[in-house]
Amino acid sequence: MSSREVVVLSVGGVRFVTWASTLQQFPNSRLARMLNDDDWEFKLVNGEFFVDRDGALFSYIMDFLRTLQVSLPTDFSDYQRLQREAEFYGLYPLADVLSQEHLLKPRLEILEVHFSLQEMQAFFRIFGSCSTTIEALAEQITVFTGQQSGQGWNRPFPSQKSLVPLPLERPSHHDMVFLCGIEYSAGDQFVARYVSIKPDNRKLINGTNVLGLLLDTLLKDGFRLISTRTVASEEKVECYTFERMKRAAGLAITVNQDPGSFGVAQARRSQVQKGK
Repeated sequence: MSSREVVVLSVGGVRFVTWASTLQQFPNSRLARMLNDDDWEFKLVNGEFFVDRDGALFSYIMDFLRTLQVSLPTDFSDYQRLQREAEFYGLYPLADVLSQEHLLKPRLEILEVHFSLQEMQAFFRIFGSCSTTIEALAEQITVFTGQQSGQGWNRPFPSQKSLVPLPLERPSHHDMVFLCGIEYSAGDQFVARYVSIKPDNRKLINGTNVLGLLLDTLLKDGFRLISTRTVASEEKVECYTFERMKRAAGLAITVNQDPGSFGVAQARRSQVQKGK
């Protein structure tokens, strides 16, 4: 069969349409042999290959054949059943990866926001169990600083073009520190720090407003607020704790396609994450 021919499969009554080349990704698999009419489990009925197996699980097998990646939904739990289906079809590289559930299961991620409001400044410290999340959040947050003379600190700057971006403090890979508000220097001179959180383009100086935008950003990113508490009453430090199920990174399969090979493959973590 030509690799560019369209093949129709009915798996447990669920219909799939694909290229022959997709089913031939692993030449020694039963799906590849099926195209040569070389497997009794597959019956050709009215131009469609029928096999009495689980159609819902076969959709994940088709996704694997099309992308050579294993990427499962966050709520997926049928690892053993899907592994059994992969073994049935002779897709042993996929079966090997599925046997390592810890690589594929989503993980619980915890993030804490510490907020302290002192006079005309607000201090923020963000801790996260996942360093990549902290890195991504640090790329969204920018602190702008500028100096001005004036009687009222809450007056806007004549032009925010004069503001200079200030790097965030990163005590470790798992946390970041920044502040906003104003700090007087000599005479009527003061330094102001504004905070901007992408994709919102506003530059905010009020700590309460920054906190609200930060919490809203985390909620939109899939986090769930699970608790609020005061961790240092004398310093008025409030702690907001969030959690989310972080989807595992996709696993890409590198296949040895040499003639006579038995579909030996190696799994490596994909750099692209699908979903949160």
